[in-house]
Amino acid sequence: MDTSAHRSDFVNVNGIRLHYLDWGSDGPVLLFLAGWGCTAHIFDRFAPRFVDKFHVLALTRRGHGESDYPETGYDVDTLTEDIQQFMDVMKVDRAILAGHSLAGIELSHFAALHPERVLKIVFLDAAYDRSSPAFKATQAKNPLYRIPRPGEHDDHYSIEEYTATIKRGYPSLAVIWSEVFDTEVEHSVKWTPEGKVVDKMTDDINKAIQAMIDTYTPEDTQIQAPVLSFFALTDSANYVAAFMTDEQRAQVVEFFDTVRTPYDRAWIDQFQRNVPKARIVVIPRGHHYCFLQQEELVFEEMWKFLVE
Repeated sequence: MDTSAHRSDFVNVNGIRLHYLDWGSDGPVLLFLAGWGCTAHIFDRFAPRFVDKFHVLALTRRGHGESDYPETGYDVDTLTEDIQQFMDVMKVDRAILAGHSLAGIELSHFAALHPERVLKIVFLDAAYDRSSPAFKATQAKNPLYRIPRPGEHDDHYSIEEYTATIKRGYPSLAVIWSEVFDTEVEHSVKWTPEGKVVDKMTDDINKAIQAMIDTYTPEDTQIQAPVLSFFALTDSANYVAAFMTDEQRAQVVEFFDTVRTPYDRAWIDQFQRNVPKARIVVIPRGHHYCFLQQEELVFEEMWKFLVE
């Protein structure tokens, strides 16, 4: 259920219609960008906390939620142009950009192309190089890609069934599930003529986004604006599921504790070298959705960074 006090509206930009949320208020614009598969509603709980000093907005990118689903335009240049044209239509000359996960690519590219339009940047567990051979080699060892998830190919005829399958198959989401994710699902699915509940995002769009992630090299060294970057070091317990065997659980824990976390620590060091003036907050045993699971910590650090 959508309970956040905001205005929900659409803009026509770059030949498509994009959905956005506006919490209003005065002050500099704080624009939130969601991760892959998420909509502006993922910030329903977090974004309103900033309205005391900022005009808070959140944008849903193409191919997501209530925005349009064109067959093309999932390259980094087009996605970034969508953001620029959104700011133009909204008459926003300069903004603070805060992005989660996939949005880190858009933040990096936007800051490189349009430094004059960026006041500050906040990476919400988003400042990673997913195109590097080291990252791909690390992910190739991830046992989760080899463990079937129960019900992932089943048909669903209600949102309740659809949601239950997500929670069962993705324990990392189940541990933080709340009304925010219920709202996310409501805006991200559709009903087929046969009455099935399916994701609005097509396989082709998913593949196009994945191709962009696999090939984009971060332009962090070109960022001129002040940067705050949160890095959530994975808590392996969040990825252990009831449907796994003891051996599979052990493999998952070993991967995150001995492979993924050391890689992440090495990348954090590299990011600090790339952006030497960046303020970095490392969250031990954190969650990828750190602005939800570690909400107070993220809010406090972000607030200090934005108002100074």
